Amino acid sequence: MVINSKIEKMLRVSDVAEILHAHPNTIRRWSEQGRIRAYRIGTRGDRRFMQSDIVGFITEFNPYKQNEF
Repeated sequence: MVINSKIEKMLRVSDVAEILHAHPNTIRRWSEQGRIRAYRIGTRGDRRFMQSDIVGFITEFNPYKQNEF
């Protein structure tokens, strides 16, 4: 059996909420608005998030990043 090393860990709503210090309902709302990309899995349509998408979100919306002039 070969395990693909390029497979990313998927995060749950609660994981992302903890990382971003936000309420889980806020994370759900942001995913509905398209601010954070979510993937629906399973028959219930649970949301999962890729770590790289969350890192990109943090980088994009970081209020402390340097302005490039």
